[in-house]
Amino acid sequence: MNQLSGGAPLIGALPPGSATAAVWSLDTTLDAVGGFRIDDALPLLDAAERDRAGRLLRDGDRQRYLASHVGLRVLLGGYLGLAPEKVSLMREDCLCCGAPHGRPAVADGGLHFSLSHSGDLAYFAFAAVPVGIDVEGIPDAAAVADVLTALHPAEAAEVTALPEADRRVALARVWSRKEAYLKGTGAGLSLGLADPYIGAAPAPAEVPGWTLTDLPAPLEYAAALALRA
Repeated sequence: MNQLSGGAPLIGALPPGSATAAVWSLDTTLDAVGGFRIDDALPLLDAAERDRAGRLLRDGDRQRYLASHVGLRVLLGGYLGLAPEKVSLMREDCLCCGAPHGRPAVADGGLHFSLSHSGDLAYFAFAAVPVGIDVEGIPDAAAVADVLTALHPAEAAEVTALPEADRRVALARVWSRKEAYLKGTGAGLSLGLADPYIGAAPAPAEVPGWTLTDLPAPLEYAAALALRA
Protein backbone atom coordinates (compact mmCIF):
# COMPACT_ATOMS: atom_id res chain seq x y z
CA MET A 1 0.00 0.00 0.00
CA ASN A 2 1.28 3.46 -0.92
CA GLN A 3 1.38 6.42 1.44
CA LEU A 4 0.60 9.90 0.18
CA SER A 5 2.59 12.69 1.85
CA GLY A 6 3.46 16.33 1.37
CA GLY A 7 5.51 15.71 -1.78
CA ALA A 8 3.99 15.24 -5.21
CA PRO A 9 3.67 11.53 -6.14
CA LEU A 10 5.19 10.31 -9.39
CA ILE A 11 2.64 7.87 -10.79
CA GLY A 12 1.42 6.73 -14.17
CA ALA A 13 -1.73 5.27 -15.66
CA LEU A 14 -3.07 1.95 -14.44
CA PRO A 15 -2.89 -0.83 -17.02
CA PRO A 16 -6.15 -0.90 -19.07
CA GLY A 17 -8.44 -3.66 -17.88
CA SER A 18 -6.16 -4.49 -14.96
CA ALA A 19 -7.82 -6.60 -12.28
CA THR A 20 -5.74 -4.97 -9.56
CA ALA A 21 -6.21 -1.78 -7.56
CA ALA A 22 -3.74 0.85 -6.42
CA VAL A 23 -4.32 1.72 -2.75
CA TRP A 24 -3.05 4.82 -0.95
CA SER A 25 -3.32 6.11 2.61
CA LEU A 26 -3.07 9.68 3.90
CA ASP A 27 -2.64 11.38 7.28
CA THR A 28 -5.27 14.13 6.92
CA THR A 29 -3.65 16.34 9.57
CA LEU A 30 -0.80 17.25 7.18
CA ASP A 31 -0.35 20.93 6.31
CA ALA A 32 0.40 20.05 2.68
CA VAL A 33 -0.57 17.13 0.45
CA GLY A 34 1.09 16.26 -2.83
CA GLY A 35 2.96 19.56 -2.88
CA PHE A 36 -0.16 21.69 -2.24
CA ARG A 37 -0.76 23.57 1.02
CA ILE A 38 -4.15 22.82 2.57
CA ASP A 39 -4.61 26.51 3.49
CA ASP A 40 -4.44 27.31 -0.24
CA ALA A 41 -6.46 24.32 -1.43
CA LEU A 42 -9.81 25.85 -2.40
CA PRO A 43 -8.81 26.78 -6.00
CA LEU A 44 -8.02 23.09 -6.62
CA LEU A 45 -11.59 22.03 -5.82
CA ASP A 46 -14.80 22.30 -7.81
CA ALA A 47 -17.87 24.26 -6.71
CA ALA A 48 -19.53 21.31 -4.98
CA GLU A 49 -16.39 20.51 -2.98
CA ARG A 50 -15.91 24.15 -1.98
CA ASP A 51 -19.54 24.35 -0.88
CA ARG A 52 -19.19 21.21 1.21
CA ALA A 53 -15.98 22.47 2.82
CA GLY A 54 -17.62 25.82 3.61
CA ARG A 55 -20.46 24.11 5.48
CA LEU A 56 -18.07 22.32 7.87
CA LEU A 57 -17.94 24.49 10.98
CA ARG A 58 -15.29 22.62 12.97
CA ASP A 59 -11.71 23.37 11.96
CA GLY A 60 -10.70 19.71 12.31
CA ASP A 61 -13.55 18.48 10.11
CA ARG A 62 -12.74 21.06 7.47
CA GLN A 63 -9.02 20.19 7.54
CA ARG A 64 -9.73 16.49 7.12
CA TYR A 65 -12.17 17.11 4.26
CA LEU A 66 -9.82 19.44 2.40
CA ALA A 67 -6.80 17.16 2.87
CA SER A 68 -8.64 14.07 1.65
CA HIS A 69 -10.08 15.81 -1.41
CA VAL A 70 -6.80 17.47 -2.33
CA GLY A 71 -5.22 14.02 -1.99
CA LEU A 72 -7.89 12.52 -4.22
CA ARG A 73 -7.34 15.16 -6.91
CA VAL A 74 -3.56 14.87 -6.75
CA LEU A 75 -3.74 11.11 -7.22
CA LEU A 76 -6.42 11.21 -9.91
CA GLY A 77 -4.40 13.85 -11.72
CA GLY A 78 -1.32 11.64 -11.51
CA TYR A 79 -3.14 8.68 -13.06
CA LEU A 80 -4.93 10.75 -15.70
CA GLY A 81 -2.04 13.06 -16.60
CA LEU A 82 -3.93 16.19 -15.46
CA ALA A 83 -3.39 19.01 -12.99
CA PRO A 84 -5.48 18.37 -9.85
CA GLU A 85 -7.84 21.27 -10.56
CA LYS A 86 -8.46 19.97 -14.11
CA VAL A 87 -9.93 16.66 -12.92
CA SER A 88 -13.68 16.78 -13.59
CA LEU A 89 -15.81 14.83 -11.12
CA MET A 90 -19.47 13.85 -11.32
CA ARG A 91 -22.04 11.69 -9.61
CA GLU A 92 -23.41 8.58 -11.27
CA ASP A 93 -27.15 7.92 -11.25
CA CYS A 94 -28.48 6.51 -7.99
CA LEU A 95 -29.30 2.80 -8.23
CA CYS A 96 -32.47 3.32 -6.20
CA CYS A 97 -34.08 6.45 -7.67
CA GLY A 98 -32.06 7.28 -10.80
CA ALA A 99 -31.19 10.80 -9.61
CA PRO A 100 -27.58 11.99 -10.13
CA HIS A 101 -26.40 11.55 -6.54
CA GLY A 102 -24.86 8.09 -6.78
CA ARG A 103 -21.24 6.96 -6.73
CA PRO A 104 -18.59 9.66 -7.38
CA ALA A 105 -16.85 9.20 -10.73
CA VAL A 106 -14.46 10.83 -13.16
CA ALA A 107 -16.57 12.69 -15.73
CA ASP A 108 -14.74 11.26 -18.74
CA GLY A 109 -14.67 7.71 -17.34
CA GLY A 110 -11.79 5.31 -17.83
CA LEU A 111 -10.70 5.19 -14.19
CA HIS A 112 -12.68 4.08 -11.15
CA PHE A 113 -11.89 5.35 -7.67
CA SER A 114 -13.09 5.24 -4.10
CA LEU A 115 -12.33 7.42 -1.06
CA SER A 116 -12.92 6.73 2.61
CA HIS A 117 -11.87 8.60 5.72
CA SER A 118 -12.18 7.99 9.45
CA GLY A 119 -10.58 10.00 12.21
CA ASP A 120 -7.33 11.46 10.86
CA LEU A 121 -6.88 8.76 8.22
CA ALA A 122 -7.98 8.59 4.58
CA TYR A 123 -7.75 5.64 2.17
CA PHE A 124 -7.97 5.85 -1.64
CA ALA A 125 -8.37 3.11 -4.26
CA PHE A 126 -7.98 3.38 -8.05
CA ALA A 127 -8.73 0.68 -10.62
CA ALA A 128 -9.77 0.04 -14.20
CA VAL A 129 -12.90 -1.73 -12.89
CA PRO A 130 -15.43 -0.70 -10.19
CA VAL A 131 -13.78 -0.54 -6.78
CA GLY A 132 -14.74 0.34 -3.23
CA ILE A 133 -12.62 1.06 -0.18
CA ASP A 134 -13.47 1.70 3.45
CA VAL A 135 -11.59 2.45 6.64
CA GLU A 136 -13.33 2.39 10.01
CA GLY A 137 -12.26 3.30 13.51
CA ILE A 138 -12.73 0.54 16.07
CA PRO A 139 -16.15 1.31 17.65
CA ASP A 140 -16.96 1.47 21.34
CA ALA A 141 -19.14 -1.15 23.03
CA ALA A 142 -22.30 0.96 22.70
CA ALA A 143 -21.81 1.26 18.92
CA VAL A 144 -21.38 -2.51 18.65
CA ALA A 145 -24.78 -3.04 20.25
CA ASP A 146 -26.40 -0.43 18.00
CA VAL A 147 -25.00 -1.77 14.73
CA LEU A 148 -25.39 -5.52 15.30
CA THR A 149 -29.08 -5.48 14.44
CA ALA A 150 -28.33 -3.89 11.04
CA LEU A 151 -26.00 -6.70 9.91
CA HIS A 152 -26.82 -10.01 8.25
CA PRO A 153 -28.11 -12.34 11.00
CA ALA A 154 -25.16 -14.71 10.51
CA GLU A 155 -22.70 -11.82 10.86
CA ALA A 156 -24.42 -10.61 14.01
CA ALA A 157 -24.23 -14.14 15.42
CA GLU A 158 -20.51 -14.39 14.60
CA VAL A 159 -19.74 -11.15 16.41
CA THR A 160 -21.94 -12.00 19.40
CA ALA A 161 -20.27 -15.41 19.79
CA LEU A 162 -16.88 -13.78 20.38
CA PRO A 163 -15.52 -12.76 23.78
CA GLU A 164 -16.68 -9.24 24.57
CA ALA A 165 -13.14 -7.88 24.24
CA ASP A 166 -12.96 -9.08 20.60
CA ARG A 167 -16.34 -7.86 19.41
CA ARG A 168 -15.29 -4.27 18.68
CA VAL A 169 -12.52 -5.36 16.30
CA ALA A 170 -14.77 -7.93 14.61
CA LEU A 171 -17.51 -5.38 14.03
CA ALA A 172 -15.08 -2.88 12.48
CA ARG A 173 -13.80 -5.70 10.26
CA VAL A 174 -17.20 -6.70 8.91
CA TRP A 175 -18.36 -3.08 8.64
CA SER A 176 -15.33 -2.05 6.54
CA ARG A 177 -15.74 -5.05 4.25
CA LYS A 178 -19.44 -4.44 3.74
CA GLU A 179 -19.15 -0.72 3.14
CA ALA A 180 -16.27 -1.24 0.69
CA TYR A 181 -18.47 -3.67 -1.26
CA LEU A 182 -21.50 -1.34 -1.20
CA LYS A 183 -19.35 1.56 -2.41
CA GLY A 184 -18.02 -0.61 -5.19
CA THR A 185 -21.48 -1.57 -6.41
CA GLY A 186 -22.71 2.00 -6.09
CA ALA A 187 -25.59 1.00 -3.78
CA GLY A 188 -24.06 2.66 -0.73
CA LEU A 189 -26.06 2.38 2.47
CA SER A 190 -29.39 3.11 0.81
CA LEU A 191 -30.48 -0.56 0.94
CA GLY A 192 -29.08 -1.23 4.41
CA LEU A 193 -26.23 -3.41 5.65
CA ALA A 194 -27.87 -6.82 5.89
CA ASP A 195 -27.06 -8.16 2.42
CA PRO A 196 -24.92 -9.69 1.15
CA TYR A 197 -23.34 -11.89 3.78
CA ILE A 198 -19.65 -10.97 3.97
CA GLY A 199 -18.69 -12.39 7.36
CA ALA A 200 -16.88 -11.28 10.51
CA ALA A 201 -14.29 -14.09 10.49
CA PRO A 202 -10.58 -13.31 9.95
CA ALA A 203 -11.05 -13.85 6.19
CA PRO A 204 -14.02 -12.37 4.27
CA ALA A 205 -16.63 -14.63 2.73
CA GLU A 206 -16.79 -15.02 -1.05
CA VAL A 207 -19.16 -12.64 -2.82
CA PRO A 208 -20.01 -13.55 -6.45
CA GLY A 209 -18.42 -11.20 -8.94
CA TRP A 210 -16.24 -9.43 -6.40
CA THR A 211 -12.90 -9.89 -4.64
CA LEU A 212 -12.82 -8.68 -1.03
CA THR A 213 -9.52 -8.07 0.75
CA ASP A 214 -8.70 -6.83 4.25
CA LEU A 215 -6.11 -4.05 4.11
CA PRO A 216 -3.30 -3.17 6.52
CA ALA A 217 -4.41 -0.48 8.95
CA PRO A 218 -3.04 1.22 12.07
CA LEU A 219 -4.14 0.07 15.50
CA GLU A 220 -7.71 1.12 16.27
CA TYR A 221 -8.70 0.92 12.60
CA ALA A 222 -9.94 -1.72 10.14
CA ALA A 223 -9.91 -1.34 6.36
CA ALA A 224 -11.06 -3.33 3.35
CA LEU A 225 -11.07 -3.26 -0.45
CA ALA A 226 -13.73 -4.57 -2.84
CA LEU A 227 -12.80 -5.04 -6.50
CA ARG A 228 -15.15 -6.28 -9.22
CA ALA A 229 -13.82 -9.52 -10.64
